[in-house]
Amino acid sequence: MSALVAPVPAPDPDSAPALKPALSRPLTLLLSLACGVAVANIYFPQAISPLIATGLNTSKSSAALVTTCSQFGYAAGIFLLVPLGDRLRHRRLVTTLLLLTAVALVLAGTAATLPVLAVASTLIGLTTVVPQILIPMAAGLAEPERRGEVTGTLLSGLIGGILLARTFSGTLGQWLGWRAPYLLAAAAVLALAMAMAAFLPTTTPSTAERYPKLLAAAVRLMRTEPLLRRSCQYQVLVFAAFSAAWTALALHVTGPEYRLGTPAVGVLALVGAGSMLATPRAGRATDRWGPDAVNLRCLLGVLAAAAVLLLGALGGVLGLAGLAVGMLALDVAMQSGQVANQARIFALRPRERARLNTAYMTCAFLGGSAGSWLGVRAYSSFGWQGVCGIVAVLGGLALALCLARRRG
Repeated sequence: MSALVAPVPAPDPDSAPALKPALSRPLTLLLSLACGVAVANIYFPQAISPLIATGLNTSKSSAALVTTCSQFGYAAGIFLLVPLGDRLRHRRLVTTLLLLTAVALVLAGTAATLPVLAVASTLIGLTTVVPQILIPMAAGLAEPERRGEVTGTLLSGLIGGILLARTFSGTLGQWLGWRAPYLLAAAAVLALAMAMAAFLPTTTPSTAERYPKLLAAAVRLMRTEPLLRRSCQYQVLVFAAFSAAWTALALHVTGPEYRLGTPAVGVLALVGAGSMLATPRAGRATDRWGPDAVNLRCLLGVLAAAAVLLLGALGGVLGLAGLAVGMLALDVAMQSGQVANQARIFALRPRERARLNTAYMTCAFLGGSAGSWLGVRAYSSFGWQGVCGIVAVLGGLALALCLARRRG
């Protein structure tokens, strides 16, 4: 444990207000792993929705709504629970939420009907908001000159969880059925809860405000902080595009165009692992050039990804290559943009980082749940080309906002 929480020299009482634990590199890596394990619970159902449809005797489009429920629950959890990161000690809060997530995963893995699974998925999303508590905590523990790098490292773990979750669930689900990923995820989350109870440093709450005032803070910050609104606008649009593409991808590759199994979705997700290498670079670029420059490049990347993804409508080897390259580009653009957006907001009010992140991530996952719904509807009505059109329109709107601000 001492290797994870490094000691810091005692501050000069005349120049430093309080002692805080240092963020050592081993602890940073553990937090990165925790972000990946926790966030995987939101994304692994995307790969197994066709198996859920077969197992529960429902349509593929209805089963795909399980993803929408988990993302909607995640947005609600961010709004309702993440502000407590400024009010409670992180170790107790994080451990409790992970234990509740494990219970919800077991409920999902034993669900007998789609409505029960939808409710369990909402509860999973509601409680698995640990990454959005750990990231502002880590930003507060990091030295200012390392804040972008640390944020990028934790987001790299987050990306690894997102990508490997689909590979894990698609392959395991094909072998053992759709319930197995939920039950194995419950065991992993339980192990993570024990690790967090052992190694998270003791932190001091930054506020003693009552819970209703903490909830109101997100609305207040959205009204008073234009840079927060800027980050929210970019991420709502880009994350909606990202969610639309990934939710529809499972329907596309298991449909008549390709007729592949759910492991194919996992393989395509694994190709996107390159984005894990991009986020630390995006963090360093944000530290050096500022978030606006990184956002512009990322939004151009979203439009490029939409163009490449159109090849996926062709089928065959060329179509699969287009899907792999396009999804990789979309992953890199979305995650790198998130690094820039969070670096921007974490620099605003150090004592309100959890509440700033609450406003930001609530907006982001409301956009993500809307994007999942749009992706299913676009695919059902217009096929894969309709999904690519959604990605291009949403990315184009975000780019227009960015260019208008640069001209202003």
